[in-house]
Amino acid sequence: MFGPEGPTLRELAVQALSSVERGYDLLAPKFDRTPFRTPGSVLDAVAAALERTGPYDDGLDLCCGTGAGLDVLTRLCRGSVTGVDFSAGMLSVARARVPAAGPRVAWVRADARALPFTAAFDLVVSFGAFGHFLPRELPGLFTQVHSVLRPGGRFAFPVLAPPRPATPGYWMLLGFDAVMRVRNALWRPPFVMYYRAFRLGDVRRELERAGFRVELQPLPEFGRRRDGSPRARMVVARRPD
Repeated sequence: MFGPEGPTLRELAVQALSSVERGYDLLAPKFDRTPFRTPGSVLDAVAAALERTGPYDDGLDLCCGTGAGLDVLTRLCRGSVTGVDFSAGMLSVARARVPAAGPRVAWVRADARALPFTAAFDLVVSFGAFGHFLPRELPGLFTQVHSVLRPGGRFAFPVLAPPRPATPGYWMLLGFDAVMRVRNALWRPPFVMYYRAFRLGDVRRELERAGFRVELQPLPEFGRRRDGSPRARMVVARRPD
């Protein structure tokens, strides 16, 4: 899973025993060489799906990390593009990754639960960040996103179908979450990262409570499971006009 240029086991251990913010500051220089980075195939599929409803004017990448979502927003947005993250280390890598982006791109250090914007965006995207939020934090998070979107704006993010109980992936994720719960019960500060806590039914309900109109769009690039359900969907939450 990790190449020779990725983090060592010791580096991952130090990260896991840190806070979320400090952990990602430490991991940032090697983050793009880990399996934690959202694959390009997912980014391209989301961009292709959103192109059918665009173009947009101003876009925000929520919890942008090292800037993987930047290419999606620059393809879709005619105006400004902003990345927001609370890790200074991740933002530093993002700035270095796109040095020629110019004034059209801005990077802002802030907590997604207290965004420093007014209704300034037509599109908000996020990739692979929701495991860092506990279920009880979703109402506040989605209310924040609703507040920074202009009327008619969209909040979009991909969701992969969970693995079946009979597959190794199911037990791997179950084991990871169990280890993290034990770690957080015994060690401070906590490191919030749970793969199985972000459940689509709960997410849709909380988005609607925050005032969004929610649609689920299959991402056909990833095919369907044996029961006919999509392997991947894009959640599109629209702020009413």
